[in-house]
Amino acid sequence: MSAPQRVKDGSAAEWRQQPERSSVFMLRVMTLISLSLGRRASRAILYGIAAYFLAFAPTARRMSRNYLRRVLELPSPAAVGWRHLFRHFLSFASAVHDRVFLLNDRFDLFDIRVHNQALIDEAVAGGKGVFLIGAHLGSFEVLRAIGRRQPGLRVAMAMYEENARKINAAMGAINPQAQMDVIALGHIDSMIRVHALLDQGAVVGMLGDRTLGTDDTYPVDFLGAPAELPLGPFRMAAVLKRPVLFMAGLYRGGNRYDVHFEALADFSALPPRGRTQAVHEAVTRYAALLARYCRSAPYNWFNFFDFWHAAPPQASRPGQQP
Repeated sequence: MSAPQRVKDGSAAEWRQQPERSSVFMLRVMTLISLSLGRRASRAILYGIAAYFLAFAPTARRMSRNYLRRVLELPSPAAVGWRHLFRHFLSFASAVHDRVFLLNDRFDLFDIRVHNQALIDEAVAGGKGVFLIGAHLGSFEVLRAIGRRQPGLRVAMAMYEENARKINAAMGAINPQAQMDVIALGHIDSMIRVHALLDQGAVVGMLGDRTLGTDDTYPVDFLGAPAELPLGPFRMAAVLKRPVLFMAGLYRGGNRYDVHFEALADFSALPPRGRTQAVHEAVTRYAALLARYCRSAPYNWFNFFDFWHAAPPQASRPGQQP
């Protein structure tokens, strides 16, 4: 595996340039309709949303086709038919729609099955805090249901400021009373705040499958092709010497979600000289776990941008530590 690389202004940040097709106003409308009609009746609007993307979102169609060809192991993008694309967009719309009910604590509407719960139970019981790294795969909001079952579980999200602003606006549109600790990264006190929460025994969640285009990244094999994944989440865990769990909340159709936890890395007793290799190994394992769960639930991947496009890299300085 080659040295970590820095990607600038490439496809790794392409998702930031794509226009937002949802707005606070539309989220409020969807929330009003959904809560008034109930989950079952209001799901009818999801087919219209999926049809809209299928008809009027050429970039999303192209990126969906590229991904589905890889995850379904089809011979070419042309082998991905409109039924595949529609199902992908419908899964995306379903996850967004269910967010309305999850953020309003309507967990009774869902069949949520947790796998390897002992991992998160042990992390919380230890009281030392743990990082939970997920992806734009399925739903991260189903974690709220686990927190409801386990009162001692406190979850905070660490994300870039632009994402923090968007998620706060979205949560406010869906339920102004919904509470979630959101830490905006990139500030002088960001690491201090994360460290303080971990010391209180909190679970700090991050998404490890997107970069801002200025982040250091590491090349991995993902679904049979090279991809660049950000080093930032794993560097933070290594610097703070905490264990890391992988989490995926997969939508299985109907009202069912499967929440999976996997041991990803443990930086608790990591010597500084071994940090670089340990971080690279963690990113590689993350990519392998992400690929495994993408194959398990192929229509749950919600990264509609050119994930595999090779951007001109700039190598990190020799001997640079994460």
